[in-house]
Amino acid sequence: MVAHRAGNDLDALRRAEELGADLVEADVRLYRGHAVVRHLKTIGPIPLYWDRWTIASPFRRSLRLSALLAHVADGTELMLDLKGPRRKLARLVLADLEPYLGRRRLTVCARWWRQLEPFERAPVRRMASVGSERELHAFLRRFSGRRLDGVAIHERLVSTSVVADLRRVSDLVLTWPVNSLSRAFALVELGVDGLISDRTDLVLPAVSH
Repeated sequence: MVAHRAGNDLDALRRAEELGADLVEADVRLYRGHAVVRHLKTIGPIPLYWDRWTIASPFRRSLRLSALLAHVADGTELMLDLKGPRRKLARLVLADLEPYLGRRRLTVCARWWRQLEPFERAPVRRMASVGSERELHAFLRRFSGRRLDGVAIHERLVSTSVVADLRRVSDLVLTWPVNSLSRAFALVELGVDGLISDRTDLVLPAVSH
């Protein structure tokens, strides 16, 4: 079970750890030369953060990845979802992870797959994210004959045949967002290995069944 976005907030991180989530996901962005943890996006030069129907003040302090790492319990595995195409972000994340490499379990995920390349020799699990039909076809072409540690795919794309195709690239198939128990059971039946959920407490029975 992956606690979706729970690493973006220290209180949510603690709740996910208390629930026993296998991984805690955090969104990592490049902001003013630092790797910061935040799901909300900026509106270009406009001083606002947003995501769908949410707007937030730009004056809220950004949580740096280094601070998040310092607060994570030793037994908690972070799943860092790198946002955006800039390779500088991957380098900054790798630098922040340096003190923990080999000491903690860490997963790095990216929808811009080239962001995973700097981590090829690092002791972290590399996971590609696939969010559309077009990306799925591109992913299967790009990684044909290669192996990744994992792939996270949007739940609307999941079928038994898609899971079989993904297993030619990776042994670990996760899916998101899964926020109802009925859908969670259905996706497990389709063959995924894990669920990424905003409602960890609600869908946990599906993966512990």
